[in-house]
Amino acid sequence: MSQSYERGLVEDFGRWREFSAGMWAWVFHKFTGWVLVGYLFTHIAVLSTALQSPEAYTTTIRTLEGLLFVRLLEIGLLAVAVFHILNGLRLLVTDLGIGLESQDKAFYASLGLTGAIVVASVPTFLAGVF
Repeated sequence: MSQSYERGLVEDFGRWREFSAGMWAWVFHKFTGWVLVGYLFTHIAVLSTALQSPEAYTTTIRTLEGLLFVRLLEIGLLAVAVFHILNGLRLLVTDLGIGLESQDKAFYASLGLTGAIVVASVPTFLAGVF
């Protein structure tokens, strides 16, 4: 027998205050997945300049690497990729039935580890810009 329950309106954006850590993990995982898919298309577009000529590709890469905005986007991409990987590992472990009672802690740990990795990599990404 199926049970029905009141889920509220989807359009009720105030419901985000009721989200648990698991729901935030789901939302962030979906968001980061879509960002990575979007980046893939951008990456293919940049790589396709190599089909024109090697000089066009080199010019494109040098131009993009010289922009501070692009460097900041790369830091954001790193944050998205690291979180997606760590949260994916958390989901894998959870699906295996390991640590079911500490999912919230694993989510917060993945957020913290993502932040630490991103902060540690900022000097590398910004080297040569200033």
